[in-house]
Amino acid sequence: MLDDTLLDDPAALQRADHDRALLALAGAGARVRTALRLADAAGVDRLRPDGRPRTVLVAGHGSALTAAGILAALAGTATLVTPLEPTDAAYVPRTDRAAAPPVFTAGLAWQLPGWAGPLDLLVVSSAAGGEQGLIALAEQAYARGCAIVVTAPAGSPLAEAALQVRALPLPYVPPNLPDDGAPPSGAAAEPDLPAEDPAALWAHLTPLLALTQKLGVTQLPYDALAATADLLDASAVRCRPDAAAYTNPAKGLAARLAGTVPLLWAEGPVAGAAVTRFAAQLAERAGRPALAGQLPQVLTAHRGMFTGQLGAGADPDDFFRDRVEEPDPLHLQVLLLRHVPAPAGGGGGGAGGAEEDAGPAEVPADDEGPRSFGAARAHRLAEAHDVRITEYASARPDPLHALADLVALTDFAAVYLGLAAAQS
Repeated sequence: MLDDTLLDDPAALQRADHDRALLALAGAGARVRTALRLADAAGVDRLRPDGRPRTVLVAGHGSALTAAGILAALAGTATLVTPLEPTDAAYVPRTDRAAAPPVFTAGLAWQLPGWAGPLDLLVVSSAAGGEQGLIALAEQAYARGCAIVVTAPAGSPLAEAALQVRALPLPYVPPNLPDDGAPPSGAAAEPDLPAEDPAALWAHLTPLLALTQKLGVTQLPYDALAATADLLDASAVRCRPDAAAYTNPAKGLAARLAGTVPLLWAEGPVAGAAVTRFAAQLAERAGRPALAGQLPQVLTAHRGMFTGQLGAGADPDDFFRDRVEEPDPLHLQVLLLRHVPAPAGGGGGGAGGAEEDAGPAEVPADDEGPRSFGAARAHRLAEAHDVRITEYASARPDPLHALADLVALTDFAAVYLGLAAAQS
């Protein structure tokens, strides 16, 4: 089990944070501002689109695909958003036996749908900018007559290829971490497939949303992205390492998930994107498996978990055996994320009209306030099987701001869980 006192030791957390993941998350707001400024300089603000594209295709891997899922949640039914995942990983031979093997992403390949054409927009997004498969995809889209946008580091092969296919080049903003000799966030512990920068999502998502907002794909307020940067700054202060666990919601959530099998449930598309992201971050940052899904269908999908060996009441072994020397058994922990927009003038923070920078609010299990049918069923199912359920709700009217609240909380929680577990 996790020693909760480790979470309240900032020095120990800093020692364990070898790739400076907490610093990268703390700088997410600054990266959003920088990406917005560079996107304007690249020409997004000068675009004069002639109607919305039929489909927005977003190609990449890791957080780039997460950004595509978030865009789909924010776009709703206005425009079809289709993430393009890698279809294959071709073998890339080593030319020098003494050299390190090529990274896994070097052999990834992408394929346009057969129907893609001049009515569609392809957005290619990469943190490295060296994937030959993405360059080939951009060339394929150019031959089909698609409009093309490329987000990649300046000077990278992908950024250079964007000029050849007449794509709009947008910047990928790397983390701005101090040069103190420590490995950068996302540095490879696994050389074949290095860990991803935990705040890379915002470097992919910001230029994507700036573009699609201009194209009319999303109906965000004109200052929504700038305000998102402020919310990420507020979350970084609230979830900072030197904040005690009883005041730091991310540390509190990490402690609750320790030693459990998390079931991540969501109500609505915005919360659905957040739990999908959280499941990926728990695997990446904490090495923990988690199951994610949206209400109400997730109740059916996860129903068997409650009556199986992980349920709180399941103990098929001898009741009278000596358990003193045994580790605590794993049990389920349900985390329910919701976006519940507050009425006009009712406050923009957490549930119940909390302060502007309060973030998502934890909803007590015995809260008597109104719940949707799906959320009420979720609580009944958990309570009927003695499974602990924790609920967080954001009441911000703007869906992007609600998503920023929920993603920031869960990103910090995943990193804290991984750091504390590494010290146990």
